[in-house]
Amino acid sequence: MTRARPHPYRLRQWLVLAFLIAGLVLLGARAIYLQVISADYLKTQGNARHTRIVKDNSHRGMILDRSGVPLAISTPVDSVWAHPATLLGERRSHAALARLLDTTPAELARLLARNREREFVYLKRHVPPAVASRVAALQAPGVSLLREYRRYYPAGAVTGHVLGFTNVDDQGQEGIELAYDAWLRAIPGTKRVLKDLHGTAVEVVESVRLPTPGKDLVTSLDRRVQYLAYRELKAAVEEHGARAGAAVVLDAYTGEVLALVNEPDFNPNNRGTFKGAMFRNRAVTDLFEPGSTLKPFTVATALESGKFTPSTLVDTSPGTMLVGGKTIRDLHNYGVISVARVIEKSSNVGTGKIALALDKRMLWDTFRRVGFGAVTGSQLPGETAGLLNSPASWVPIDQVSMSYGYGISVTPLQLARAYAALANGGELVPVTLLRQDAEPPRPRVFSPRVATAVRQMLELAVDQGTGGAARVADYRVAGKTGTVHKLTGTGYADDDYVAWFAGFAPVRNPRLVMVVAIDGPRRGRHFGGDVAAPVFGHVMSGALRLLDIAPDAPRPPATRLVSARAGDR
Repeated sequence: MTRARPHPYRLRQWLVLAFLIAGLVLLGARAIYLQVISADYLKTQGNARHTRIVKDNSHRGMILDRSGVPLAISTPVDSVWAHPATLLGERRSHAALARLLDTTPAELARLLARNREREFVYLKRHVPPAVASRVAALQAPGVSLLREYRRYYPAGAVTGHVLGFTNVDDQGQEGIELAYDAWLRAIPGTKRVLKDLHGTAVEVVESVRLPTPGKDLVTSLDRRVQYLAYRELKAAVEEHGARAGAAVVLDAYTGEVLALVNEPDFNPNNRGTFKGAMFRNRAVTDLFEPGSTLKPFTVATALESGKFTPSTLVDTSPGTMLVGGKTIRDLHNYGVISVARVIEKSSNVGTGKIALALDKRMLWDTFRRVGFGAVTGSQLPGETAGLLNSPASWVPIDQVSMSYGYGISVTPLQLARAYAALANGGELVPVTLLRQDAEPPRPRVFSPRVATAVRQMLELAVDQGTGGAARVADYRVAGKTGTVHKLTGTGYADDDYVAWFAGFAPVRNPRLVMVVAIDGPRRGRHFGGDVAAPVFGHVMSGALRLLDIAPDAPRPPATRLVSARAGDR
């Protein structure tokens, strides 16, 4: 019997089955390789073809006044960006896109060519909403919109110098914006977006890293007082044809800056008009000799020495004195007057004789303790320390001229801080641009007795002396005028001045300190009592009422204003 041979079809079946099984094994192995071993690589490649990582911005912190009113806010705005390689390959859209972005097709092509290897390039930052809508409707390949934020300042030029501004990347460049940039600045995140067939981002897939918004900053500024100071300073600079001006208002006990303004001003919202010189914050960067506004500190030194009292007599006859070959003059021969009257009459001769009776190091030490020759600590960019020479180099004429404000240079903010020490009973306040919820520690620089005595002298200087225009109805005011010849390369100018007024109110319980400096008044009178004192009076009249500070001398407004005299230097 012969053995049956396998049917040829069965053999083929087994071969086919073997091939199928082998194919399935290979497919399974390939699937395992793709899904497990090469999963990360393939995911990366797929994402590169269909998704893109872009910046996810957040808003900068608001700057608020002491009552919580916004002074600087960040508003959402779109910027136009592109994937350079994709847009370069679609030149048909260049002409329409260039028109929308206010450029030329050639400029657009050059920008894309320079950045061909990059994944992201800005075409135009912070475009108006209408332009953003038209760019989106154009559907140019590789072109997308990115949400960013643009800084807006509701008060415009009123707060320009004190707040400063940010650049297009929302980074602080001047003023509070720069001083507290680390606090205010947002930390951007990243997000993955889905691309369409044209390479345009069309949908957010996920947040890779969440953005962190900036923190709000509550400042010491009072927007109402800031506006008053801005309005009155601007009016005075225009009225007197002055070169520039600065004004500062401080809280006498906390050192909080309630207002800080400069002229000429600038509007931080109008970036297209920016020029470097516009940002000069004169209240903290410009140095001036303070003139007669320094005399109260010379007298305070004399009272602290024990050699003088307010009633001590000083012989100012014949209205001149010769020191080191230089003649010191008063406007009139005041004869024999008390120390208190030296301040009231603003006698250069009387102040000089008092200074020569003191140890020069004691006088220097007083100036140093009230903050002259050192920055105030306001944190404002560009703040200068001023000029206060060592007493080792002083000769008698230096000692005399410095006693009435020549040979020493200060900023308006420094002078305001020094006057706060006279106002609050002899303590030096730390200047701050942040709202304080409690009074800070204050080192003592004068005894309360001396501070009170000088305060009374400064009240007389307003009521009966050169500062009559600084009076405020229903309030007692203390202060001092100053008129300084400006120093040039060839000596002191005969017709170029700085007009000062420094003071505080109400005298019974001083709350507000203000310093006004007008640089180069050229129209009308140029004395501190005529130019700077009225600014103080107008601002203080409004500020005391706005802040609900109780009157300390109810009476009709004064009708007799005493003009500044040429002897008030």
